[in-house]
Amino acid sequence: MHTLRNIFHLGIKELRSLGRDTLMLMLILFAFTGQVYLAATGLPSSLNKAPIAIVDEDRSQLSTRIFNAFYPPYFLAPVIIDQYATDPGLDVGLYTFVLDIPSDFQRDVLAGRRPTVQLNIDATRMSQAFIGNSYIQNIITGEVADFVQGHRAIITLPAELEVRVRFNPNLDPMWFGAVMQVINSVTMLSIILTGAALIREREHGTIEHLLVMPLVPFEIMMAKVWAMGLVVVVMATASIVFVVQDLLRVPIEGSIGLFVGGMMLHLFATTSMGIFLGTVARSMPQMGLLMIVSLLPLQMLSGSITPRESMPELVQNIMLMAPTTHFVSLAQAILYRGADFRIVWPEFLALIAIGSIFFLLALARFRKAISSMA
Repeated sequence: MHTLRNIFHLGIKELRSLGRDTLMLMLILFAFTGQVYLAATGLPSSLNKAPIAIVDEDRSQLSTRIFNAFYPPYFLAPVIIDQYATDPGLDVGLYTFVLDIPSDFQRDVLAGRRPTVQLNIDATRMSQAFIGNSYIQNIITGEVADFVQGHRAIITLPAELEVRVRFNPNLDPMWFGAVMQVINSVTMLSIILTGAALIREREHGTIEHLLVMPLVPFEIMMAKVWAMGLVVVVMATASIVFVVQDLLRVPIEGSIGLFVGGMMLHLFATTSMGIFLGTVARSMPQMGLLMIVSLLPLQMLSGSITPRESMPELVQNIMLMAPTTHFVSLAQAILYRGADFRIVWPEFLALIAIGSIFFLLALARFRKAISSMA
């Protein structure tokens, strides 16, 4: 009981200290509100208002149909240019796509020939260039077929493919971006808050006050873990409920309570990582550099951005030792697919094991750092 009382009072001290740090409070608030909203709405993964120009050398009914097939929101209203304006327009970034329809295009199509339409793409706009290429091919193919046959061709196949999209019927990228940003913010802030709490005490000289008190390193470390973890849990839960569900209208299929339970196990590991980095770094700039080399792999290779199956097998095996891999897996299963504990219990066990290892390593490093200060 004496140890628990010390951990509780030290945690309250950490919360009060955080409450006086205005910049850190603003970072926490922005990460779970503005950043979530921007990640969900600011970076569309589909084609949106791509600038396109058309060189119409045919001036036929078919080329006019193709011209009228490009309209918002996928494309800006196309502009007619001559062939000599193609390269200058691409060079200065006026257009992402320039479509060149050759002369006698309609006549060759009706004659059964296979005329070539040239598409020039500004590949420096990589996301638009990659997605828009397929959009334009489908549009031209459809318009040519419609013009030639007078109606859309109905092809009877031996087997019919019936597509059913589950969990995100409209394939809305905002659903994915909002939840994944909350998950990434949980990892980032849990490491930053605990590491910054330790560095703040070292810079302010209060760590020496703790050393002369009847406290052990375990109590000091556990106080930072539960206090900073509590802040992240409260803010992340509020973000899921008020920002993701209410503001962005993203449906949550599973139990938020089960998700919070998995998040607490994840925080047990990431707050320990923050303590470990806080003992290595001597200042906040050094902490920032360490965050770059540790946080980016944890987020980019965890499956929150790209599926783990698309990564090299060696990377997949290495990332099994990272808590973010299992946290992303259980979060997607619970929040997207409505999974219960019977499905995600392996991820819970993995987080317990990884968190215990990280905690013991951080505690050993913390004890060594404390003894060197004594």
